[in-house]
Amino acid sequence: MDTKVKICGLTRPEDVQAAIAYGADYLGFIVQAKSARKLLVSQAAKLSLPAKGTAKTVAVTVNADDYIITAIAALMQPDYIQLHGDESPQRAAEITKRFGIKTIKAFGISTPTDMMKSEAYTGAVDFMLYDAKAPKGEAVRGGHGLSFDWTILQNAPLPKIWALAGGLTPENAAEAVVRTNAPILDVSSGVEAAAGIKDARKIQAFMKAAKGN
Repeated sequence: MDTKVKICGLTRPEDVQAAIAYGADYLGFIVQAKSARKLLVSQAAKLSLPAKGTAKTVAVTVNADDYIITAIAALMQPDYIQLHGDESPQRAAEITKRFGIKTIKAFGISTPTDMMKSEAYTGAVDFMLYDAKAPKGEAVRGGHGLSFDWTILQNAPLPKIWALAGGLTPENAAEAVVRTNAPILDVSSGVEAAAGIKDARKIQAFMKAAKGN
């Protein structure tokens, strides 16, 4: 299986270049969410330019309104909008219809019930991302370096295209592929030296582990 990789939370040109150089398939830029990695839409637009035609670009949002999404669509023109908040299936479908941008819906997973809730989005989004649920009371939805129990995925009716996130590192990426058969691995803090500061060596190691080369 050709596992694809999304490097998320990119904030620096050199990290974008490293992700591209080592073969990342998706590059994620946080543009509307509480995060140490948050960018202005204009910053994300500039940072994502080198990826055009090489890797898919993703604008990561949390409960973004039409004003923000209009700006993202106009300035950044991403391949995907990632919905990491409380967006309904109807809202997700509306974004694709209105703005002509594919959507990714992220879900915080800690129990099989959380997986069941994601089924309502089948057909409403282009693919789903299963992440570890944020700690209780934490406003930041992702990037905590936490993983969830991957056995939850074994009995779940998984869609054809989906991504695994949460606590992934160069050390466990290969295991994640073997245990979950995830088509896409999504990593942020696992390839960082500090929040928002990627480590090129870790990106290289993660790519090798995920893709088995």
